[in-house]
Amino acid sequence: MKTIGNPIFDKSTIKFMADFFPSVAVVILNWNGRSFLEKFLPFVIATDYPNLKIYVADNASDDDSAAFIKREYPHINIIQNSGNLGFAGGYNEALKKVEAAYYVLLNSDVEVTKDWILPIIRLMHNNPVIGACQPKILSCQDRNQFEYAGAAGGWMDHWGYSFCRGRIFDTTEADTGQYDNAAKIFWASGAAFFIKAALYHQAGGLDEYFFAHMEEIDLCWRLQRMGYQVWCCPQSVVYHVGGGSLAQGSPYKMFLNFRNNLIMMHKNLSGIERVTKLAIRFMLDGFAAFRSIVKGYPSELKIILKAHGAYYRWLFQNKKRSSTLNKRYIPIVKMKNLSGTYFHTIAWKYFAKGKQTFSSLKIKEK
Repeated sequence: MKTIGNPIFDKSTIKFMADFFPSVAVVILNWNGRSFLEKFLPFVIATDYPNLKIYVADNASDDDSAAFIKREYPHINIIQNSGNLGFAGGYNEALKKVEAAYYVLLNSDVEVTKDWILPIIRLMHNNPVIGACQPKILSCQDRNQFEYAGAAGGWMDHWGYSFCRGRIFDTTEADTGQYDNAAKIFWASGAAFFIKAALYHQAGGLDEYFFAHMEEIDLCWRLQRMGYQVWCCPQSVVYHVGGGSLAQGSPYKMFLNFRNNLIMMHKNLSGIERVTKLAIRFMLDGFAAFRSIVKGYPSELKIILKAHGAYYRWLFQNKKRSSTLNKRYIPIVKMKNLSGTYFHTIAWKYFAKGKQTFSSLKIKEK
C-alpha cells in the first residue's frame, strides 16, 4: 500500500482495495540520476492511487542517489543492483524482488500527474486481453507537444521501423487532442510502461542483450505473439524530459537502435517472412547510410556498419545467450495479424511523400 505513517486496514478494506484497486508497483530505474529523483519523485509520491508501492532500483550509481532517497524519502523501497545492468538487466533483476499485480516501469525523468495510474489500471483490469499499456507522453519542456519516446502510442511499419501516434522519425506533433482515443498499438513506451506482472515473467522479461533501446518493443511484440494486446490510454498523461541516459543523436544510441532492431526482427519473425523482411531492411539501412554520406555525416555510415556487424556477431556467437529466446515457446505470428502494424514503408512516406504526421498517413485504427 502507498503509506505515509502506519495506517491500519481491516480485512474488509483490504479485500475492497484488491478488488477495485489492484496492487501497483512503480519501479524507477536509476543510474546517477540524483537531480531527476530530486525533481520528479515528489510528483510520483503525490499520485492518487490507494494501493501503490514505490521502488527505486539503483544500477550501482556512484553519485549520492541512494543516500538521498534514504534521507529524504525513507518510506520508498530501494533495490540495489550489483552493477550498471542497463535498462533491460536492471529491471529484470529488480522485478525479481517486487510483488504486485501490475508493474509500472517509470523513467526517472518523467513528471507524472496526480491521477495518472487509475485510468490505465481501470482499462487493463476491465480488459483481461490487454497485457501492457502506456499513458499519453508529452514533452516536459513544451507541454503542448508530444514527446519523442512514445507520444500517444508506438506503431511499426512492416520493415521494422518504429514510429508513434504523434511522432514520426524526428518530427513531433503538437497535442490538440487528435489522439485522445484509447487505442490498440504495437508497442508501449519504456518511459512509462504498464504491464501485468505475471505476463512480464511469463514472456521472459526484457532481453538483457539489448542493454537499452528497443527492449520494450521486443517485449510488446512477444506479448502480442502470446495473444495479448498493447494499448495507449490518453486519459493518463505524463511529461517526459527525454535523453536522460543517452541523448537523442548519441552515436551509441544510434548504434543500439540499429543493432537491436535487427536482433528483434530476427527473434520475432520466422521462415520466409524473416528472410524477406530482413533483406529489405538491410537495403533500407543501406539507403540510410548513403543519405548520411550525402548529408555530410560519414560517421553515421560507420555506426550503421558497426551495428550490422554486431547483429551478425549476435547471430553466430551470442544468440543462445539472448535472455528471452529460450525462456518458453511463444508462437510466431505474422506481422499482418498484429495490432499497430503499418503496411507501407514509413521512410518513403516521410522522406519522399512528406507525410510527417500520423494522421496524414490516414490509417484506419482497429
